[in-house]
Amino acid sequence: MDIVILRDNFVIMVRKIIFYEDHFIEFYQNQNEKVKNKIQYVFELIKQVERVPEKFLKHLEGTEGLYEIRVKNQSNIYRIFCCFDEGKVVVLFNGFQKKNQKTPKNEIEKAERLMNEYFQSKK
Repeated sequence: MDIVILRDNFVIMVRKIIFYEDHFIEFYQNQNEKVKNKIQYVFELIKQVERVPEKFLKHLEGTEGLYEIRVKNQSNIYRIFCCFDEGKVVVLFNGFQKKNQKTPKNEIEKAERLMNEYFQSKK
């Protein structure tokens, strides 16, 4: 468990976030500062809160262990796909701006492929 010391206070990190390849980084770099700040806020929540509300982190139905991190900034909605590894490690894959009610199938397929590649690379 990671502990971050902030002056006289401390924060116990429940989870650790890592990136697989550069897919998330490329997505993140293309966002404006307000969106980046909101993404960072949600990441801090995921790292520090034991039970993250579904509003921010939800299992993707019909998948085997794939989750979506949910970020909303004004009327814009963003999704970042991830999975858990070794219980407390969140592995980030691809991200995108959601334009429709339904998540694009090609984005889910890409995330599933990246997740499979990640676990294969660990063997």
